[in-house]
Amino acid sequence: MQQKITPFLWFNGTVDEAIAFYTSVFKNAEIKEVINGPDGKAFTAVFVLEGQEFMALNGGPQFKFTEATSFFVECEDQQEIDYYWDKLTADGGEESMCGWLKDKYGLSWQIIPKGLVKLLWDSTEPEKSQRAVAAMMQMHKLDIAKLQEAYNGKE
Repeated sequence: MQQKITPFLWFNGTVDEAIAFYTSVFKNAEIKEVINGPDGKAFTAVFVLEGQEFMALNGGPQFKFTEATSFFVECEDQQEIDYYWDKLTADGGEESMCGWLKDKYGLSWQIIPKGLVKLLWDSTEPEKSQRAVAAMMQMHKLDIAKLQEAYNGKE
């Protein structure tokens, strides 16, 4: 089945480097197509990360990424969180709060543990969820054990 909606990412002369970076970070990744411009550098590219197709364009300096758009990466465990956090903040990326970061191209990512929504918005246990939210608000990279401890009241 062909994907109907594809994120389209605008870069300032770094498409070659960016798609090489992203396809090295994600294990299930491929570069499907690159169309070079007259300068021999990628002008547009299509690549896939974990089954999600993306398009990239070397569009120039007119537009920049903002936190208004981010990519949500649901992780199975702390090891996976640590992996993506370390890879995506490397070489000039920036940590932010509550599991958010910007990579070296300025693209925002949310590196989130599976089950976080239940911890933070458990309608059957609102006091526990409030403790987990308070703990998360103090974190940059999320720590599953500390979130769970806060939820359980073992801060």
